[in-house]
Amino acid sequence: QVQLVESGGGLVQAGGSLRLSCAASGTISSINALGWYRQPPGEQRDVVAEITCGGTTNYADSVKGRFTISRDNAKNTLYLQMNSLKPEDTAVYYCNAIVTWGASYWGQGTQVTVSS
Repeated sequence: QVQLVESGGGLVQAGGSLRLSCAASGTISSINALGWYRQPPGEQRDVVAEITCGGTTNYADSVKGRFTISRDNAKNTLYLQMNSLKPEDTAVYYCNAIVTWGASYWGQGTQVTVSS
């Protein structure tokens, strides 16, 4: 199993920056891909950014050029650097891990609120 714990959310003004972290533990070697998802109030959870074990990254169109996903394998930590934040980025952000046997694991989420 894999355990994920997010941190770094908070309240920020539009145009500001935040960096989210996701600490992974458990069977780290089984992780194929990691990602960040977000769920605005009353809406569905959607992917924000993904990174494969080979380092390939993908981003939602709405965050391209503003958000950067990265990982520190030595620290077993996933990051999401968010710049030029907009009010529409307000959501609960979740870390996700997909492992070799197909299971998907989620963290508890961290709230990001962007004020206008």
